Amino acid sequence: MKIAFIGLGNMGGGMAANQAKAGHQVLAFDLSQAALNKAKAAGCTPVGSVAEAVKDAEVVITMLPAGPHVLSVYSEQIIGAAPTSALLLDCSTIDVDTARKVAGLAGEAGYVFADAPVSGGIMAAEAGTLAFMVGCDEAQFARIETALEPMSRVTMRAGDHGTGQAAKICNNMILGINMIATCEGIALAEKLGLDPVKFFDIASKSSGQSWSVTTYYPWPGPVPTAPSNRDYDGGFATAMMLKDLKLAQDAAARSGASTPLGAQSEALFQLFERQGFGGRDFSAILQMLRGQMGDLKQG
Repeated sequence: MKIAFIGLGNMGGGMAANQAKAGHQVLAFDLSQAALNKAKAAGCTPVGSVAEAVKDAEVVITMLPAGPHVLSVYSEQIIGAAPTSALLLDCSTIDVDTARKVAGLAGEAGYVFADAPVSGGIMAAEAGTLAFMVGCDEAQFARIETALEPMSRVTMRAGDHGTGQAAKICNNMILGINMIATCEGIALAEKLGLDPVKFFDIASKSSGQSWSVTTYYPWPGPVPTAPSNRDYDGGFATAMMLKDLKLAQDAAARSGASTPLGAQSEALFQLFERQGFGGRDFSAILQMLRGQMGDLKQG
């Protein structure tokens, strides 16, 4: 299969590499030469433009920073340049309205398009174990699932166009709230003289159990693969969590939904990010709640 992959950042680079590992011909484009060099080392073929990447593509996959980038790249560089037979998959995390606008533009031009944002972070992108939440026409889902398979642990259809993005921002709002709750629980346990490692043993088997506890515990030790064991390096950057929480709050304001905990989580992650920790994993917010940011590297 001939795949055009546009956007080779922390997530896109690993995703493109897994498509190449699956035996597909991957024409990769990014504005960063370093990203292109890394993609080449992973078996992709770097190209000099979006148009060159998509001109003969069977599948086009994009992983871009935000809604304006997605709208610009699709409307100005992909639609009309790629064959109309190409399957267009946007795996970026963007607002629902933009996803639906791009789907409309693609559909009018005769393309099959899906919004297919991901969950799992950098490690899952590199391992090919991402969870995809897809907004698409139901009849096209099997084709989309097959195209995403080399990068995926599970692929789920959320509904029609835009619902993949809706699922992603709602899911990550829950994750942001849960992580702050987990960190507050650890900070309180420590103040009360309870060893945070012992607290993990208890919370992971009690009603406080959550993904943030059992899979991503923000205290070093209990979960060896968690970023807390690497000075909160890698994983899911605070800046990315803040982006998703902002998308959730914008969506809440537009739809009239009440999300007070989502709003408070956004405010706390914004405070943490503004103090220079946007590049640290989002679970590092524990150190702000503990008053121990002096021990945390900025980034």
